[in-house]
This record gives sequence, C-alpha cells and structure tokens, in this order.
Amino acid sequence: MHELILFVLYLCIFLAGMAVLRIGLFNLSGESLKAFLSKVTNTPWKGFIVGTCITGILQSSAAVMVMTIGLVSAGSLTFPQTIGIILGSNIGSTLTAEFMTFSFDKWIVPGVISGALLCFVPKNVCKSIGISLIGLSAIFAAMSGFKQMAGPISSYSTVQTLTDSMDRNILIALLTGLVITAVIHSSSATIGISMSFLASDELTVYAAIAIMLGSNIGTCITGYMASFGSGNEARFTAYAHIWLNVLGVLAFIPFIHLLEDAAAHFTPDKATQLAHASVLFNVITSLIVLPFSRQFAKLIHIIHRPLKT
Repeated sequence: MHELILFVLYLCIFLAGMAVLRIGLFNLSGESLKAFLSKVTNTPWKGFIVGTCITGILQSSAAVMVMTIGLVSAGSLTFPQTIGIILGSNIGSTLTAEFMTFSFDKWIVPGVISGALLCFVPKNVCKSIGISLIGLSAIFAAMSGFKQMAGPISSYSTVQTLTDSMDRNILIALLTGLVITAVIHSSSATIGISMSFLASDELTVYAAIAIMLGSNIGTCITGYMASFGSGNEARFTAYAHIWLNVLGVLAFIPFIHLLEDAAAHFTPDKATQLAHASVLFNVITSLIVLPFSRQFAKLIHIIHRPLKT
C-alpha cells in the first residue's frame, strides 16, 4: 500500500512542478505572449508557428488552449484564427516528453537550492527564473520517483491485469490514457508515467503509444471546461480542439505498429521511442490538417452552430 501512496505523491510532485514551471515561465513573458498571440495569428501558418513556440515555452498545451479561449472570449482572436494555434500547440506539447527523456537526477538538489536563492533576488526576472528552476527540479524528481516505483506498482494484481489487457486490446490502452489525462489534466504526466513503466520493462511500446494517443484526447477536457460560459466562438475553439485530436487518433490507430517501428528507427531506448512517437504523430496530423484549416473551421461552425429558436 505504501508503494501506491508514494506513487500518488510523486504524481502530485510532478503536477505541482509543471504548475510552478508554468508560473515561472509565464511571469517571464506571459503578457507579451498574449499580445503577440493576438496580433500575429492572421494566417493559419503564423498561428501554427506561434502556437508551437508558445506551447514549447510554457510547456503546456492545456495552458495555451485556456489562454487562446480567453482571448477568443475577449474578442482579441476570432475562432478561425485559433485552428493554426491548436495544431501548433499539439506539436509544442511534445517538447515536454522529449525533455523528460534526459536524466538530470544529479541536478535536482542544486536546481532547487539555486531556484530558492534566486527567489530572494528583488528583480522579477531572477524570481521567475528561480521559480522555473524549482518547477523543473520537481518534475525530474517526480520522474525519478516514477522509475523507482514502476516495478513495485506493477506487482499489484490489478495493475498487472491492466497492463496485460492493454497489450492485448489497444482500446483499453487508449481509454486508459484518455481517462488518466482527463482526471489529472496533464498529458505530460500520463506520458511520463508510461515512460517510467517502459524503462522498467513493465509496458510494451505498442501499448504505451496507444496510451499516448488516448492522452491526446484526454487533454481536451481542460480547454472544454474553460469554454463554459465564454460565448459561441470560444465554444467552437474547444470543439475544434476535440475534433482535431479525436480524428487524428482514430486515423492513427491502424498504424500504431508503423509508428512504433518509425520511432525505434531513431533509438533503441523504449522511453525515448515513446517521446519520438508522440512527435511523429502530432507533426504528421497537424501538417495534414493545416492546409485545410479554414475549411475545417467552417465545418465546426456547421456542426456546432446554435439551433435557432
């Protein structure tokens, strides 16, 4: 039982680290990012590039979606402008998974100490960097904890049954990724947990990729909740995010083995293969949809337009 408690504790540390990192990075450039986002997204390609960069900076596609929906609700962005941003944010979010493939265990304590010291410096820039360092250190501490606990957790009969079921039935793995991400509001945490199980040989790459695909759908819940009461344009943005991810996942389900083989071509490390598979999936789906973003926006309008009374 204590293994499960420790695992949940590490999960809380990971989520807290992501939140702290996001706060630190947003304090460095948040308002300027908002202004930049509202001004330089007049074409789908510009929105795509900006969405990728801002998500890479903030390390959270959910945060970018909430920001985007807020700007749409305030009238600073129109719904069609957001399609490129959504596609870009899907790619930008993969940087977190790639970042987690590196081991920085020996820098965790120095990172926390350096970050804490910087927080006492009067300048806002130093404080923001300090907060970011503390958040990063927490993330890597949690990843180290996930790796240590993957073996003990997988010894639970329920977890063994689930992992065996995910290997046999891809839909179970897909739903597992979807549900976990929807509950904890972090696809990065879901992928991080999967990477730790891969590193301990408790999960196959095939099942882990399916979990990753499910997490891409589960992450839509944050933007959907943010759209409540924000007007039709904001609601269209949330629906577009859902449809783009759902359709992308459905299109890729028959090709998971190909995605697995492609990722294995770059590295023999299973955890890194999952990170690469996430990049490949999001890049391919985003680049396929991007040329048709305006038509896609019109389709969302048709499907979800309010009924006339």
